[in-house]
Amino acid sequence: MAFVSTIDVVGSGFTAQQHRLDVISENIVNINTTRTENGDGPYRRKVVVFQADNGTGRFRDVLSRTRYGWGGRLAGETVAGVRVVEVAEDPSDFKLKYDPDDPDANEDGYVELPNVDLVKEITDGMAASQAFSANITAFNLLKSVIAKGMEIGK
Repeated sequence: MAFVSTIDVVGSGFTAQQHRLDVISENIVNINTTRTENGDGPYRRKVVVFQADNGTGRFRDVLSRTRYGWGGRLAGETVAGVRVVEVAEDPSDFKLKYDPDDPDANEDGYVELPNVDLVKEITDGMAASQAFSANITAFNLLKSVIAKGMEIGK
């Protein structure tokens, strides 16, 4: 049942790209946030860090498992795909705007603005959307392969 693991790979891609789009949306929403809840200054842009997951564990761990999970895989075994490792903060500098009347202005009259660039966020959102669409294409292709395989037995 190799197609089950392929569905898991595609599903991990859906999940990862959805998480990426959520973080991009958070960045865009906070593009003008000059003060965070904890008072640490302006909002800092967040980025999602992905990692390829080849689905293998240590050989000893695989041999020690005795119960089988759904789809014939060993219970607790990880599957291949992609996973979100962390949501990191972008260390780039904040933008400065001269506005001495702003309550968040420093002693020189400058306000620190978030390091969020709308063009960069829209570009990242388009890339995530394209990756999501590619996962849909892969899933639809897998569905047609499974359907054709079912017709062989008729």
